[in-house]
Amino acid sequence: MQFAYLLRTAGVLRLPTPSRRQYSCRHGNSCRRHASGDVAGTPISDANALKCRLSLFRPASVPDSRPSFRLAINGYGRIGRCFLRALMETPLAHRLQVVAINEPANLESMAYLTRFDSTHGRFAGQVEIGDGSLLIDGQRIAVSHAREPESVAWQDAGIDLLVECSGAYGRRAELQRFLDAGCRRLLLSHPGNSGDDVDSTIVAGINEASLSGSERLVSAASCTTNAVVPLLALLDREVGIDQALLTTLHSVMNDQPLIDGYHHDDLRRTRSAMQSIIPVSTGLARGVERLLPQLAGRVQAKAIRVPTLNVSAIDLTIATQRPVSTHSLNALLADAAAGPLNKRLAFSAEAHASIDFNHDPHSAIVDGSQTRTAGTHLVNLFVWFDNEWGFANRMLEVADYWSQRWTQESTH
Repeated sequence: MQFAYLLRTAGVLRLPTPSRRQYSCRHGNSCRRHASGDVAGTPISDANALKCRLSLFRPASVPDSRPSFRLAINGYGRIGRCFLRALMETPLAHRLQVVAINEPANLESMAYLTRFDSTHGRFAGQVEIGDGSLLIDGQRIAVSHAREPESVAWQDAGIDLLVECSGAYGRRAELQRFLDAGCRRLLLSHPGNSGDDVDSTIVAGINEASLSGSERLVSAASCTTNAVVPLLALLDREVGIDQALLTTLHSVMNDQPLIDGYHHDDLRRTRSAMQSIIPVSTGLARGVERLLPQLAGRVQAKAIRVPTLNVSAIDLTIATQRPVSTHSLNALLADAAAGPLNKRLAFSAEAHASIDFNHDPHSAIVDGSQTRTAGTHLVNLFVWFDNEWGFANRMLEVADYWSQRWTQESTH
């Protein structure tokens, strides 16, 4: 089938018909990002432009540049696109390469939404379409449009890891369909329906060291779980958590309608997403207990959807076992953000609004200006997080760490 052919020939590229747009490249001063006199730089001949394009599209088998592991994405929505974009913007692109995407939407729409994002802005690289593929900065990514896992030739792709971003599969029996179709491993962008539905649930900074490399089904939990679990683990260790109540203020999601309609079994979610603050159900407390079993029965959570496109928040109230003050608590959190949790946790006491944290790669940002204490054993924290970009970066961390464990496992 065509998809399998594209994957088997991923190192060979048919150059598309020359055009001014396709002459632009990102090689620096040697190419000067020009294709004609109306772009900054000295005009070059068609022959030199073609040479530039050939080097840009050089096969991945060039020594010292070939990625170690081949990835595919199933579901190219908000998280799928953020995952790919985050990968392309980090050094991990040298070790992890997305070679295939399965998404029911048409190729033109996929390319367009890769280039232009209403939340995260324009993609800085070059995005093109060629022969049933996306070409992103010269990297060829085969595209299929199947609606069922069995309809994609995963085995022919030689894929080491499928990143499941559709959110449509949460039970082990459903996920097994991907494995039966030839996938070696799955990383989920959402929690399994239960702990037994996946081999492991991983939050970067908490339990990635538990990965052995032999797992086949791993969940990266959820954006909110990644935001709150490292914080709860830190506070339980340093001040002790007797009880915790948290409310997530989450940006709108694609299961909500713009206008009232019959979109969901939850009656509240039939209401216009952009006109109301809407309480919704959440499994966050169960997710916390799955990762921090010592807090079982001591954490309660509720969730509210708010009419913003991105960046969410957590209002967290904790009854502590040891005495604290506003100053000591902020000092503890600031030190943690500057130290062992610096990639995942940030701290700021400036006057912020949610938009300030759009495209922020941290799992959580503690707003020190909002820290409050009542007495010496009751505290309230306010925490921001980019529910798309921050989570996509944590998924990349899990994928990278897991891939290193595969290498270690294969040598034993």
